[in-house]
Amino acid sequence: MNQDFDVLTAARHWRLDRPASHTATEVVSELFASDVLTSDQLRQRLSKSTWKSLRGTLEHGEPLNPAIADTVALAMKTWAMDKGATHYTHWFQPLTGTTAEKHDSFLTPTGDGSAIAQFSGRELIQAEPDASSFPSGGLRATFEARGYTAWDPSSPAFIMRHQGGATLCIPTAFASWTGEALDLKTPLLRSTEALGRAAARALTLFGHTETPRVGSTLGAEQEYFLIAEEYYYHRPDLVMTGRTLFGAKPPKGQELEDHYFGAIPDRVLSFMTDAEHQMYALGIPVKTRHNEVAPGQFEIAPIFEQSNVAADHQQLMMGVLRNTARKYGLVALLHEKPFSGVNGSGKHCNWSMSTDIGLNLLEPGDTPHENVQFLFFCAAVIKAVDLHQDLLRISVASASNDHRLGANEAPPAIISIFLGDELTDILDRLASGEGGRGTEAGLLGLGVGVLPHLPRHAGDRNRTSPFAFTGNKFEFRAVGSSQSISMPITVLNTIIADGVETLTHELQTKLNGGVPFETAVADVVRETYAQHKRIVFNGDGYSEAWHEEAARRGLLNLRTALDAIEVFTADKNVALFERFGVLSRREVEARQEVMFDQYFKTVNIEGETTEYIAQTMILPAALAYLRDLNAVGTNRASQALAAEVGLATDELYDALQTLREHNAALGGEEVHDKAHHMRDRVLPAMLAVREVADRLERVVSEQHWPLPTYRQMLFVK
Repeated sequence: MNQDFDVLTAARHWRLDRPASHTATEVVSELFASDVLTSDQLRQRLSKSTWKSLRGTLEHGEPLNPAIADTVALAMKTWAMDKGATHYTHWFQPLTGTTAEKHDSFLTPTGDGSAIAQFSGRELIQAEPDASSFPSGGLRATFEARGYTAWDPSSPAFIMRHQGGATLCIPTAFASWTGEALDLKTPLLRSTEALGRAAARALTLFGHTETPRVGSTLGAEQEYFLIAEEYYYHRPDLVMTGRTLFGAKPPKGQELEDHYFGAIPDRVLSFMTDAEHQMYALGIPVKTRHNEVAPGQFEIAPIFEQSNVAADHQQLMMGVLRNTARKYGLVALLHEKPFSGVNGSGKHCNWSMSTDIGLNLLEPGDTPHENVQFLFFCAAVIKAVDLHQDLLRISVASASNDHRLGANEAPPAIISIFLGDELTDILDRLASGEGGRGTEAGLLGLGVGVLPHLPRHAGDRNRTSPFAFTGNKFEFRAVGSSQSISMPITVLNTIIADGVETLTHELQTKLNGGVPFETAVADVVRETYAQHKRIVFNGDGYSEAWHEEAARRGLLNLRTALDAIEVFTADKNVALFERFGVLSRREVEARQEVMFDQYFKTVNIEGETTEYIAQTMILPAALAYLRDLNAVGTNRASQALAAEVGLATDELYDALQTLREHNAALGGEEVHDKAHHMRDRVLPAMLAVREVADRLERVVSEQHWPLPTYRQMLFVK
């Protein structure tokens, strides 16, 4: 056994720095949102007039009154210091896809040798981080450093705890000195307002006398892997890239289908419980936990929230998972494909629209064929997804997600909608003029008297669909496990605002022409479905037959991230974002530039890491084993094995030279050219090196092999 790591150490070496101190009852009754400055907490600390002014901003989207800023800041500071916070930070989401923060102390020297705690309204509302040190796609240059963070009062402030204390985190937007959005939150907020305006106008036609406030809601499932920390730090590829660049398929993977929903190992369950307690305190409504399909893979899922808050909570969730795993001698891997040959990880975004009084616009009710409001909004979604397939694909495009999409474990790169049998039948009948309801749900008999009859859903589920209707929401399954959900939801909000606005105009035109209301709605839904039915597919999205059928239907198949990113700045996309005030042309172009740059840098790091590991670890190990084989003597086994290892070692050396050349070339001066060089040259060269190295792993002695194997990493729990 390699002396640098061993299975027993990985299995035994886990620690618990601090045992959980909350019972399940306490979690529900006392712990939830205990580290969040909720609206109720804030109301109790403000005067009635100040709270009334702030509530107009929080609940109705009215502009923030600067006159109340100092009062709110004082209340926020007092609450935070009562919670043990000594510092505050504007917590924002730059175009890196992660979060950023700069901590400032509440303490201010007074000049007489003492200090006081201060936090002003100006410090609450605005801060000035260096905008040149974040990706900007050319919106900011190194010599143009000024940028601003601006308080987002629609997402509550919270306390982030660490072993040495606590910090008040204030969710903020991030913009340049010239006013362009440099973050993921600002477009999300803009898109939410755009959707709200479009949906509210539509609802007035459906008899809602008081114009409701409409927003999107979201529940994002998070898949991830856990491996022993002992192994992680002996894998330079995992440390540098988040995924294994080498690794032979183990004798047992997920073939027996024995991991999914299996009993959760005690070590993992302890980690999950600890992480959930922290998430409860942060107000994250986590609901579900279970083993996922691949060995070592797990899932956590919250219930619905307003999309902006859900996006903030999703970023917090990823941080809590990573930090908490370390307490248990584990590392949480959020990469979309950390292990080849087993399922990768996604982040299924369950999206819907609802009003401020809790009306879900995608709730079909007991009789969906009679629920004209539901059918109207459903038709708007169908239209939006068909017209803007490219934008949905772009919103999940990344070098890491390319390893997962379409790999018989995740939705294909072809965007389609799964509606289920009942809804499809209703729309088909409506389109044909037949009307009524065909498919019935009924009860599901289980054939055993002691078991109850279960209500049968009228439609099955389809895990191969990238965008599936699941009862009262749509599940966008193509989102990658490591990415921020803000971009996909920004796109969803915007394209569906477009669909709703278009259908509202068509409905209003028919009503102005004297068509009765229900007839007019039925006509709009029928015409829309007939025009965009090609996007609906209820079959197996993994099959080659679907790829052929999708091509016949004229659906896009943007196979790689670069194929998708190329069309981001298409005129129709820029026009859409500008019309709804979500992104300007310059902001779209900047984001495209950032996406090209991130793709290039991601694969460049992977290529150089592959070269480093192969050159300094795998090749020397193979040569050392070959030397030992040649020293054994002339028996037939050693000679045959030496010949096999020698041939593979030469192949590895040759493949490595090719990779080294492509790594050095970079592909040009422009980031667009560099990104394509990475995809077309470096990735194939990396795979060639890996193919030989993985063959060597199967024949080189375990004592010589320098890396923890899949067999070890995936099954030590």
